[in-house]
Amino acid sequence: MFLAALSFAYFAKALSGSYMKSTITQLERRFDIPSYLIGIIDGSFEIGNLLVIAFVSYFGAKLHRPKIISIGCLLMSLGTFLIAMPHFIIGRYKFETSVRPPVNTTNTLSPCPASSPAALRTDGIPSIVPSVGCERESSLSMWIYVFLGNVLRGVGETPVQPLGISYIDDHARPDNAALYIGCVQTISIIGPVFGYLLGSLCAKIYVDIGFVDMESITITPADARWVGAWWLGYLIAGVITLMSAIPFWFLPKSLPLTEDRQNYECSPEQTRFLSDSPATKHKYIPQELANFHNMAKEFLPTLKSLLGNPVYFIYLCVTVVQFNSLIGMVTYKPKYIEQHYGQSASKANFLMGVINIPAVAMGMFSGGVIMKKFKLGIMGAAKFAFGTSLLGYFLSLFFFAMGCENSKVAGVTVSYTGRDVLSYGEESVFSGCNSACLCPGRDWDPVCGENGITYVTPCLAGCTTSAGSGKNTVFNNCKCIAAAATSSKPTNLTAVLGHCPHRDSCDRVFPYFLALSVITSFIISLGGTPGYVLLIRCTKAELKSLALGFHTLATRTLAGIPAPIYFGAVIDTTCLKWGHKRCGGRGACRIYDTAAYRTVYLGLTLGLRTVSFFLCIMGFVLLKRYVKREKRKSTLTNGSTELESLRKEESQSLNCEQFLRTLDCNSDRETRL
Repeated sequence: MFLAALSFAYFAKALSGSYMKSTITQLERRFDIPSYLIGIIDGSFEIGNLLVIAFVSYFGAKLHRPKIISIGCLLMSLGTFLIAMPHFIIGRYKFETSVRPPVNTTNTLSPCPASSPAALRTDGIPSIVPSVGCERESSLSMWIYVFLGNVLRGVGETPVQPLGISYIDDHARPDNAALYIGCVQTISIIGPVFGYLLGSLCAKIYVDIGFVDMESITITPADARWVGAWWLGYLIAGVITLMSAIPFWFLPKSLPLTEDRQNYECSPEQTRFLSDSPATKHKYIPQELANFHNMAKEFLPTLKSLLGNPVYFIYLCVTVVQFNSLIGMVTYKPKYIEQHYGQSASKANFLMGVINIPAVAMGMFSGGVIMKKFKLGIMGAAKFAFGTSLLGYFLSLFFFAMGCENSKVAGVTVSYTGRDVLSYGEESVFSGCNSACLCPGRDWDPVCGENGITYVTPCLAGCTTSAGSGKNTVFNNCKCIAAAATSSKPTNLTAVLGHCPHRDSCDRVFPYFLALSVITSFIISLGGTPGYVLLIRCTKAELKSLALGFHTLATRTLAGIPAPIYFGAVIDTTCLKWGHKRCGGRGACRIYDTAAYRTVYLGLTLGLRTVSFFLCIMGFVLLKRYVKREKRKSTLTNGSTELESLRKEESQSLNCEQFLRTLDCNSDRETRL
């Protein structure tokens, strides 16, 4: 029952964690925030985890562990509900649009706004004047609730792993404990699959579903302004996490031991967990306090001894650098698929859940099987992990060749003639073909001209009339389409709502990108298990627990928290046109420079891994010395053992001879008698 409950808790926390990754672009657009702030929100989970991990790991082991885990699941559930709360406070989502709602009329409506000289800046370019009622709304940052909810999720997740695994190890039969832990870890891999699939489903549903007339929504899931029902998935994940807390409340503090377990020699730490009788409690408390005092005094020298191990220290540096690359890449991979290949958020999340995550799980499992089959030692494990990482690195270089050119957006990536490539500036969206309309330059309401060029707004396309309503609106007499016309001049200067479809060449490349992504994920994951074994074998037996704990602490602090932040900040530098909040200020990015995005995203990912390979070379040199030193020690130990055994045999043979002589003497005496 405990195994089933813990597996369900692992599934719940993995589902909500992966769902958070899948909603990055939704949150970015809903709260009009840049990518680096999304990175801070994503890293807040690790912050909450680190705040209490030391207290929970030490004191939680002495209390009622199932109930502590239950409290943790309750906190995770509350944090997940807190993340969804801004949706019910902030009001309805309002996106920029110049399209009128569907009404029963056939009158045409001009996309050009009713402008006056007061609406112009001194340089003649229209500006947006914030409305009077915006001051209070703009001062309230709703993303803070998401940040705090994710911190609370991190606090609640802390006791699940250490207390759950230790409970299994203490009460299961020794030969079954590994199997049970493996079952739990397998379930934790299945969780992200369902998390991304839930993200894919919710991204298809409009954010205010049930509260607005869907006929009035003129954008599609592929639009840069689309926000899915991100809050719905958090409510579902919160309910699942809340359900996972219930069974632990009815489980006992300890389980009766089987005969096999009673005969099994437990470690002192395990014995301490199992000594719950009143007779032993009063005797053991002073001893625990004394041990804690000694542990506190010996902690710094022990940590110094651990970090003084050059093999462990280099391994720590390598994994911290590689985790920075891995976490940054995984966090923004759905966003990369959306922006670079023109896929919707729903499809990007679906592909992550169905293709990438299973490939990683299969790679980790296969790595363990290979280690067992070929009986790899510490040097073999290191070579295997390095080889798979290096092979995955070289394959990843082909991602640079699977790029797409920028989509043609007039005044942003190309000029209004459709030929020249622009260096985008705020004034470049204005041209002679739209000068008569006095258009606002900060809006983003793209329309696709029949010439295949996207225009930022119908007004900036020079359209003077429109017909239809809602999603069926068609803009006519668009002067800028005529300006971009070639010899084959369009007969009707019309534009329709939405971004022009992505390039055919890009659609052809995308399947190859997916195939290569699966292969590289599998190959790199092959080295996960051997790398973990290397960490365990390169430290002394008495320092293994500290080595594993410090490794987790270092990777979470130095990779889990900063990587999403600086990856997001670097991605922000490739934005070509930012959205603007209704009350003023910069919002979420609407369109990125595709080539620059690919360069910084892949370049930063592979650059960090390049640095880790240089550290690996140093690690191999130190590891060879370590292996040679251990062989010498084992040879000397074996030699001394053999000498001692020979001496024992000699002494035993001498004793036997003396005994036989004594027997001979006694037999002679008996004969005489």
